[in-house]
Amino acid sequence: MKYFELFNIPVQLKVKEEGLHQKFIQLSRKFHPDYFINSPEDVQAEALENSALVNRAYKTFRNPDETIKYVLKEKEMLEEEEKYELPPSFLMEVLEINEQLMDAGVDTAGRLTPVIENLQIEIYAPVKEIVENYQEGITTREELLQVKEYYYKKKYLDRIRQQLTGIV
Repeated sequence: MKYFELFNIPVQLKVKEEGLHQKFIQLSRKFHPDYFINSPEDVQAEALENSALVNRAYKTFRNPDETIKYVLKEKEMLEEEEKYELPPSFLMEVLEINEQLMDAGVDTAGRLTPVIENLQIEIYAPVKEIVENYQEGITTREELLQVKEYYYKKKYLDRIRQQLTGIV
């Protein structure tokens, strides 16, 4: 996996912050295009590409949702425009939140934020151990499918949270 290989860290669903920034600085210096200004064009282009890759990897590692998305894509378990079907029970719960939001507007938005936070905690609980203790070659496909479902549920909740912040 390019990002993990580049940063020389094991594949993981939740990248530990410790040492990440230092590694980013080290790689940024190593591949900074200014150091290759007198090099042949192909070497300059490679340095520019590597520098961009370092930035994308660091940005991904700093965002837990993006890290999960990246690993699932690398495992060919997630497609860019995939139409993932969430469980009906989850959708009903979210529908109720949306109805409350539409019915009461601004007043309800403040009260719904904790409801969404609690639902987020609830959906993370079953995959917490998988995400935090992922091991390449040991974590099963079935476990990664659970993480995939969590990813889509979280994404759905994030859209509602954006609606709330737009109203508040």
